[in-house]
Amino acid sequence: MITSVLVANRGEIACRVVRTCREAGIRTVAVHSDADAHALHARVADTAVRLPGSAPADTYLRGDLIVKAALAAGADAVHPGYGFLSENAGFARAVRDAGLVWIGPPPEAIEAMASKTRAKELLGIEPLREVTEADLPVLVKAAAGGGGRGMRVVRHLADLDVELAAARAEAASAFGDGEVFVEPYVEGGRHVEVQVLADTHGTVWALGTRDCSLQRRHQKVIEEAPAPGLSAALDAEVRALAVRAARAVGYVGAGTVEFLVAGEQAHFLEMNTRLQVEHPVTEAVFGVDLVAEQIRVAEGHALADEPPRARGHAVEARLYAEDPARDWAPQTGRLHRLAVPDAVRLDTGYADGDDIGVHYDPMLAKVVAHAPTRAEAIRKLAAALDRAVIHGPVTNRDLLVRSLRHPEFTAARMDTGFYDRHLPGLTEPAPDPHAPLAAALADAHGRSRFGGWRNVPSQPQTKRYLMAGEEHEARYRHGSRGLEADGVRVVHADARLVILDVDGVRRKYEVARHGDQVYVNTTALTALPRFPDPTAQHAPGSLLAPMPGTVVRVADGLTAGAPVKAGEPLLWLEAMKMQHKITAPATGTLTELHAVPGQQVEPGTLLAVVTETP
Repeated sequence: MITSVLVANRGEIACRVVRTCREAGIRTVAVHSDADAHALHARVADTAVRLPGSAPADTYLRGDLIVKAALAAGADAVHPGYGFLSENAGFARAVRDAGLVWIGPPPEAIEAMASKTRAKELLGIEPLREVTEADLPVLVKAAAGGGGRGMRVVRHLADLDVELAAARAEAASAFGDGEVFVEPYVEGGRHVEVQVLADTHGTVWALGTRDCSLQRRHQKVIEEAPAPGLSAALDAEVRALAVRAARAVGYVGAGTVEFLVAGEQAHFLEMNTRLQVEHPVTEAVFGVDLVAEQIRVAEGHALADEPPRARGHAVEARLYAEDPARDWAPQTGRLHRLAVPDAVRLDTGYADGDDIGVHYDPMLAKVVAHAPTRAEAIRKLAAALDRAVIHGPVTNRDLLVRSLRHPEFTAARMDTGFYDRHLPGLTEPAPDPHAPLAAALADAHGRSRFGGWRNVPSQPQTKRYLMAGEEHEARYRHGSRGLEADGVRVVHADARLVILDVDGVRRKYEVARHGDQVYVNTTALTALPRFPDPTAQHAPGSLLAPMPGTVVRVADGLTAGAPVKAGEPLLWLEAMKMQHKITAPATGTLTELHAVPGQQVEPGTLLAVVTETP
């Protein structure tokens, strides 16, 4: 009987495992890096052990330190979560060798399936050994790990070597394994997967299908269960293949078999020998707690002969601290407030007041809705995200809401190229034009001109805000009946709530302020000073760091004075476990180069200057 579990992970999944353990009466031990010393997962666990350092390679990827922490804290089992060491057979063996229970598949199964190259060989599928023009486009993938890291689409043969090098570096950083391989890239396919659960008594469940086609950078954004629109024959085929793959390697515990579906053809991608990020949609549809089942299986309990019946439909959206309109740039800073309606499930690794740093994945939370039908689940999730209170760094919330309401998605006609086709429209700014006025009226609450009103019209007061990248000026007056503004009637105004009558329709604006940041309903604004200080100007062609991160690579042989071409990769930044390519904005000469490998940069740091050829 397991009495204490160390969770060898961080963030949302660590908190989720802790929650199930607590419900089962099992003590929990968290591990945390120095960057996560005050993180939510370290706070909610019964005990926490420090892993010195901040980089994943020094902390969450150090299996020796994690085993030592489990023994020191008196844990008798280890749950790996997902990512990090969850698919590392050596870590699984080390846990077992230390006399601890491993809540996961046997190391032999991990070795057989966790490497995508070995998994394909096991099933008789060969990767591309030599790539020619006829093979394009191709997909470069990391052999270990997942989450879209170490993955690149290559459409031009000349780009292959550069993308291979970038994928290897990213894979080594994220998983400690730089092996990559190349396979054909199927355009217009759907990403469909099957959740399996197996015990030590020979029973394997196939808990339905999931569709995870909406992806950015090959990392899932919106997932649902069951996968819509599959024919009965194709649904049965992928479930049978998943069970067969699990049985072939003597699988135990929770795992996922992934396919790329094009028409009525299902192409095997990989088997993830761990719990998936999107497991809550399966839990909602089948009424099971997959973490609780993992623990029961690890204790030797048998599954029922048949899985529970599926009921209804579930949809999950991943809320990221990132800006989709700026090449998905990750965002950092203080998360002042995060709240969603109670009608949906919120899995998060953050609480109000927590800081979002640069070292790890930018996912803030997963929001899940379950309903009798797909249409109802989509409507429920979109409404919950639309009403969510999110005060802090820029997030992908608006993108999620628009994606869920997009006709291609609601009609289940999406594929993995959804964002390639629709991103510009989905990220078009659409701020509320009255948000600056509401912010100004809330700020002006309680103030009056010269201590009272006058019988002559007062001069308008002005306040400036930055909204959706543009400057807006709000104008209002202190009149005999309170605050007034042209074109609208101010029904009510206090520091937190403003009600405006706009063309006969009353609209409510909830206002919150954190320093210079003002939030009006879901619109974020920055209050600008009345007399702004002069700001430093950068020369034309300046390349500024778009995010905080680390310079991990500078193009080979690149020095000041070198000629460059528009779009040519100059250097790479790593932030939140992803590498971001910085390219030349124009054809010309690299007149300045300030970036060096290993350099830590903040947003706006000058990296290089390209002087355009006249």
